[in-house]
Amino acid sequence: MGSVQVPLGIRSSALLETSCGYLLQELQMIWDEVGEDQFEREKVLVDIEQECLEVYRRKVDNANISRARLHQELADSEAEFTHLLLLLDERSLPGRPEKMAGTLKEQLESIAPALREMRIRKEERVKQFRAVQGQIQKISAEIAGQSEYNDSLSNVLPNGNDLSLKKLEEFQNELQRLQNEKIERLQKVENYTSMIRSLAATLGTDSSLIITKVHPSLNELSGLSKNISDSILEKLDSTVQSLEADKRIRLEKLQQLGKALTNLWNLMDTPQKDRVMFSNVTALISLSSEDISIPGSLTLDIIQQAGTEVRRLDQLKASKMKELFLRKQIELEEICKRSHMEIPTRPEMENIIKLMNSGEIDHADLLASMDKQISQAQEEASSRKAIMEKVEKWILARDEERWLEEYSRDDNRYSVSRGAHKNLRRAERARVMVNKIPALVDMLIAKTKSWEEERKKPFVYDEVPLLAMLEEYNFQRKERDEEKQRQREKKKAPNQVSVGQENLFVLRPSTSSKRISGGSINGGFNKATPLNRKFSLGIQQLGSTTINTPQQSIYLLKEAKKEHHRKILTHSRFAFHPGDDSASVVSSFSGPFSP
Repeated sequence: MGSVQVPLGIRSSALLETSCGYLLQELQMIWDEVGEDQFEREKVLVDIEQECLEVYRRKVDNANISRARLHQELADSEAEFTHLLLLLDERSLPGRPEKMAGTLKEQLESIAPALREMRIRKEERVKQFRAVQGQIQKISAEIAGQSEYNDSLSNVLPNGNDLSLKKLEEFQNELQRLQNEKIERLQKVENYTSMIRSLAATLGTDSSLIITKVHPSLNELSGLSKNISDSILEKLDSTVQSLEADKRIRLEKLQQLGKALTNLWNLMDTPQKDRVMFSNVTALISLSSEDISIPGSLTLDIIQQAGTEVRRLDQLKASKMKELFLRKQIELEEICKRSHMEIPTRPEMENIIKLMNSGEIDHADLLASMDKQISQAQEEASSRKAIMEKVEKWILARDEERWLEEYSRDDNRYSVSRGAHKNLRRAERARVMVNKIPALVDMLIAKTKSWEEERKKPFVYDEVPLLAMLEEYNFQRKERDEEKQRQREKKKAPNQVSVGQENLFVLRPSTSSKRISGGSINGGFNKATPLNRKFSLGIQQLGSTTINTPQQSIYLLKEAKKEHHRKILTHSRFAFHPGDDSASVVSSFSGPFSP
């Protein structure tokens, strides 16, 4: 660095003056000594000069080549620097030479530091791009389900035309989007696997086998990166749907078994302590599939146990159905008897029991029908209550009426005897009650007609239409009243005849004296036959064909009519009239109380 630089031309002259001149002098001395002619000498000098020119020319050419190379290097350096600026999108760089001056080497030396800085920045940027693009490719491969992806950064080739921060930011945004999508997919996978575990626990199956069957990487014990591809998500979704379908099917089966158990328990009056064992089954009857999450609540073992219990109870049911049916039959008959309604016939019940024993009729349907019949009977009994109360009053009054008629025919009713005063008081009460019968019957007829119009069927009392009974009673009562009226009118005729006979007796004493020979009219009972004695004799001679007097004939007809009415009243409660449509009602088990 401290030496003095000698110009290139001066150094060349010096070389010529020293080395070349010395050599020429030495060559001249050799030629002089040898005696070389002048031509040869000139020729050699020309050759030497030509050779020197060639050497200089080669040197110049080499210098030109070297200069051109330096120019190219400088141009390449500037071009590379400019390219790096554009590639990295750098607008300004600290230490960048604005204007370059000096020799080519000086210019190269001045641009070299900035170029090295740009190259370092490029390498760093390339590393950033490779890292981001590597993550993008890795996550994309995971989303695509490519388990064979090689995550080596050397395989990632970033885009060589754009390494700007803007482009890097775009890749980073894309990476963030993919990371979010990965997180969402992982969350979906976790949700699906969680649902599978829950459903498998409810159904009593091994969840790990189901998850591994979908994909081995989903099993946490595998240690593999979870596959989050679309196909895996679809498989997980279909697996969950399949498990949910199995859950619904099992729940429906258990609900059917639970209902069957409940019906059988209710039919056979099973005690509560015997129902506790299957309370977990009956508790599912009102629940939906979404409400059930208890582990082991829908296992195949529970379904099998419940099915076995239903079959066992079915076998027991056949032996107890007859007892239950007879119990309900007795209940139905008691309701009918209390309300004097139609009772299902015994042959029908025996036929139903035969069907039960043969299995040709469903026990549950039969008992449900019996319950329906009992309910209908109770409802009809309630609707008949008001009428039945009036009917009982009417029957009681009618009994009192018959007693009063018999009491009125007793000739000794006014005699002084034990209990006669009680009969007198009862007769007074009976007359008051009998006087109310017409109004009571009219009210009963009106209520019965209203009931029949509402129900569209006849009101039957002990298998006899009530309206027929009431109308028969009115008819008989009318006949009795008419008969009494005729008897009162006929009583007047014998009295008038007796008055005439008494007048004849006065006019013809001789004839009268012959008839009452043996005593006077006002004599004692041993001297004359009183009128009631004659009637008693007439009754005793009821079977004879000889009628001596008109009074005797009237009396006999009167007694026969009374006996006829008494028999009619006695049997009217159980008599059917063939001409009455309401009497044609036929009882049947399927609906004796249906309107």
